[in-house]
Amino acid sequence: MKKIITTILLVMVTLQIFAQGQGSAVANTLEGSDKIYVVVVCVAIILLGLLFLLFSIDRRLKKIEKKS
Repeated sequence: MKKIITTILLVMVTLQIFAQGQGSAVANTLEGSDKIYVVVVCVAIILLGLLFLLFSIDRRLKKIEKKS
């Protein structure tokens, strides 16, 4: 549980640091045409999928370790 909370806090701090930048021309163009939301949703889905994959692998490894 401590690992999950620590990971979430570190991600939030990192996002806050990156969010303070001025942005680039590509980001301004995407934001102007409302395509930035599509990009954000796609990135969020990919990250959630990776997190799910990591946690499922962790569970499987714990089961294997308990058996042996």
